Amino acid sequence: MATVTRLRPRTVAAGLVLLLVSVLAALLLGAGELGWQRVLGEIVAQVTGGTSPLSDREAAIIWQLRLPRVLVAALVGAALASAGAAFQGVFRNPLADPYLLGAAAGAGMAATLVVVFAPDVTGWVIGPLPLAAFAGALAGVGLSWLLGRSAGGTGTATLLLAGVAVAAFLTAVQTFAQQLNTDSLKQVYTWMLGGLNVSGWQEVWLALPYTALAGVVLCLCARLLDVLTLGDAEAAALGVRPGRVRLVVLLAASLATAAAVAVSGLIGFVGIVVPHLVRLLAGASYRVIVPMSLIGGATFLVVADHIARTALPGELPLGVVTAFTGAPFFLLVLRTSKGRLT
Repeated sequence: MATVTRLRPRTVAAGLVLLLVSVLAALLLGAGELGWQRVLGEIVAQVTGGTSPLSDREAAIIWQLRLPRVLVAALVGAALASAGAAFQGVFRNPLADPYLLGAAAGAGMAATLVVVFAPDVTGWVIGPLPLAAFAGALAGVGLSWLLGRSAGGTGTATLLLAGVAVAAFLTAVQTFAQQLNTDSLKQVYTWMLGGLNVSGWQEVWLALPYTALAGVVLCLCARLLDVLTLGDAEAAALGVRPGRVRLVVLLAASLATAAAVAVSGLIGFVGIVVPHLVRLLAGASYRVIVPMSLIGGATFLVVADHIARTALPGELPLGVVTAFTGAPFFLLVLRTSKGRLT
């Protein structure tokens, strides 16, 4: 079978249809006993200007609670999946994920410091915890990059080792901060499991610009990621500067990861599962994988979040749901990748 190297319109259309169906299902069905027919009537009324079957309070549940949460899930899923695809392309490793260079450790440390040391702050346009997580994720990746440069370059092996060192150090700082105030353990642990239960329009506007910017940059760099798979020497012979490409791609992917972490906490496996599903279903070229990971990641997390909030009477942490899906898939990738992990 011929390798697919170009994004086909029918592939994009199929992905968008699945995303639309998942978003609509998440809006129609929920813990509130509104009835999907009445919710559908409310949506139709908003589109056509007709009479809604819902009361004002019930309509607010749809437009002020469900819709922003669904949109945040889509943005976070798109950000993590596209970043995961980018990291796999840069490092030429199918097990690379968006947290590889210390984004998770940096975000976790910064969020913990806010929970432990920051006083209760009211009146902020954006809460201090998401701001700290965003800055911490970028700082973790930045430290890894600087450490890699100081150690002798921007090669993938050097960056990986730098990421391991930075993540270990930041995790140690986080653990020390937690031990200074053990009362904060539950709040920090809940945040680290990931979730969208407090998502609103504020979180949508926080994540949207960074996710959109990073998505555009990664899609524009997708062809260069295909060139990097040939190796640095071959890429340089074709006029591509591998170090510069890695810097741009990792910066964009880290920006998307930071935006996702800021509004959702740490949600694992999305950046591994979705790119591999796209690779299996749509093609192995990054000109296909990156844009379809944006769509597929949004769909995956919308569905996962819907399961998290409806599967049990009490809401499950979203990170637990993605782990149930991702851990077996991770093992499958590990088994089928055998000698291709280096």
